[in-house]
Amino acid sequence: MTVYLTMFFDLNNFKPQIVDAVKKQTGRDLLIKDDLSWSIFPSIGIKLGGISLSNPENFSPASMLDVKEAVANVALMPLFSQQIEVDLLKLDGLTLNIVTQKDGKTSFDGLSGEGGSEPVSDKATSTNSGNSQVSLQTLNIGGVELTNTNINLIDMATDTKQAFSLKSFTLGQFSLGQSADFAYEFAATLPDMQLASSGQGKVHVDQALKNITISDFTMSHNAQGDSLPKKSITVGMTTQLQMALDAQTMKLQLTTLSAMDIEATGKVDINYGNSVPKIAMILDVGDIDVDALLPQESATEESVTEDATESTSTSSEPDLSAFKTVDLTVKLSAKSIKVSNMLTQNWQMDMAIKNGILTLSSLTADLYEGKLALSAKLDGRKAVPTYQFDKTLTGVNIRPLLTDAAEVDLLSGKASFQVKGSGSSLLPEKLKKNLDAVGEFEVADGSLYGVNIPQMIRSAQQKLKGDLSSGAKEELKTDFTSLTGSFTVKDAVVTNPDLAMASPLLRIKGEGTANIASEALDYNLTTSVVGSLSGQGDATDESLKGIDVPLTIKGTFQEPKFGIDTKALLEGQFKDEADKAKEKLKEGLFKKLGI
Repeated sequence: MTVYLTMFFDLNNFKPQIVDAVKKQTGRDLLIKDDLSWSIFPSIGIKLGGISLSNPENFSPASMLDVKEAVANVALMPLFSQQIEVDLLKLDGLTLNIVTQKDGKTSFDGLSGEGGSEPVSDKATSTNSGNSQVSLQTLNIGGVELTNTNINLIDMATDTKQAFSLKSFTLGQFSLGQSADFAYEFAATLPDMQLASSGQGKVHVDQALKNITISDFTMSHNAQGDSLPKKSITVGMTTQLQMALDAQTMKLQLTTLSAMDIEATGKVDINYGNSVPKIAMILDVGDIDVDALLPQESATEESVTEDATESTSTSSEPDLSAFKTVDLTVKLSAKSIKVSNMLTQNWQMDMAIKNGILTLSSLTADLYEGKLALSAKLDGRKAVPTYQFDKTLTGVNIRPLLTDAAEVDLLSGKASFQVKGSGSSLLPEKLKKNLDAVGEFEVADGSLYGVNIPQMIRSAQQKLKGDLSSGAKEELKTDFTSLTGSFTVKDAVVTNPDLAMASPLLRIKGEGTANIASEALDYNLTTSVVGSLSGQGDATDESLKGIDVPLTIKGTFQEPKFGIDTKALLEGQFKDEADKAKEKLKEGLFKKLGI
């Protein structure tokens, strides 16, 4: 059989027919430069080379497909026993140029032909259907070599080019039921990034062709680009993969993952048999510094970003329609996560996306010596997303939290905070405006920074008495034992109707607002003196006991401005003096009357 094929069956006699058939079917030019040849030993095979298929007319590059060399050697006799024994599969120098013109025409246009192939008869269909149940007895491959494979995606409309290069893929001795070694080397050039990847592992396919296992799959990836942190990212990972083709499931075990000082392990289970694939992820990570992952912006870039933010004030809502195509559950644990300079530890998160809704059923973390608990829901089924949340902080050291999160040094103490809210729109300019929320807070054993209220009152009192000296300088802070209140959020304004602060010297009550858009403060408070306001080394001064002194807080979160109503202080002091005079007159009258 082999002698007959090689001596009397010359493949090159068919080259003109093949070229004509391709031209008739697609309108493209097929060029076969090298002679088609048989390989005989140790198995029969065909060697092809110098193959080129043109792109449509007036396309550039002119060639859509080029193949330098293709070799397939197959043992002939085992085929009659449903056994496939391949000595070698080799493909070298394949280049595919896929072009999209400005008018939308692509390299694939016309490849299906006008007439197409003749319809398959019912008899043929029936025959094929019956044969589809035939199982493969053996499959043995001596080796697979793919080298210098290049795919170029060229878009003339956007004037961009993406190049993908499979530099090599090798598969060692492969048989059903046995493990085989494989390795690859891949590279890609994108408009703003260079990618490189290499890996190796073992593949196992069972005899029934139903289960595929990839084990000890070790990969190394590198990306370089100006938009990346430090312009380069390197990722190393080792995975194990199991695929059940009959059950349509995949199980991925992430043995190790190392990237940007992040270490992680986990697993992913996928059921792709449903119309919406079901994915379950469990991920355990170490320390994550999100701030370090973000690209650094120069002053010029920051100004450009601000301008871009202003110019996109009328931008459209983010498209969350992908939520409808996902059935995803995620369990995440992390040693620590730093974002916007705010550090949290011991993350535990349960999240799901299903039927267009993202549900954060639970997120807990340690936060500045306290605890964070959060649940939330984001509904992406409509054009304008809606959300709701319930957040609780307990025992948090509030001063470093405010300093790290907002660069505000205003308050210290152990804080507890609870807020429930809802809103619509994820656009920055609408996010604050459309938020509706209610909450309450309590801060224990803390200080209010930027003002020393006892000193401020004492100084005002001394000036009213005619003492214009500056007096002793004291630290600008007011200590308290408790600070409590409730609040509502509406139209980007936080309204606090019942602020109350207590200390051994003072009692402060009042109400006010804080605008979270402009950061403006507007508080009107009443201060009651309950202890001595004397400074260090001063004689005891209890002249203001029982007098209510109005206090205001204006300015912004960053620069609050505290003021005192001296008129009210003066009136209160006059009232106190008048009361003392009345009491003295009363005592004198009683003496005269002998009472």
